[in-house]
Amino acid sequence: MKENIQTEEIVVIITAPSEDLAVTIARALVETRLAACANIIKGIRSIYSWQGRIEDDTEVLMIVKTRRELFDSLKSKVKELHPYEVPEIIALPIIAGSDDYLKWLRGSTG
Repeated sequence: MKENIQTEEIVVIITAPSEDLAVTIARALVETRLAACANIIKGIRSIYSWQGRIEDDTEVLMIVKTRRELFDSLKSKVKELHPYEVPEIIALPIIAGSDDYLKWLRGSTG
């Protein structure tokens, strides 16, 4: 598999309080072509500080593949659908990947 250094494509990590909400968000992102794909991982445990307290919750993790230029629109759509006051929406660069996969990602978004 040939690898190619890229900066245009990103992975966005988003947590949600339930699988149903994660599905709603993931579908909205893919249907509007803000994302090519969203993986949903159930049953993660998040321990975090919120408003002076340590919280310990079960959440769902979304791993979303998209392009950097779509991030602001993706972030707005997630905030529109998400119940958290401060949802986790973190973008990470894809520094290398299969040429075929990255071509599909670019063609599936926008």
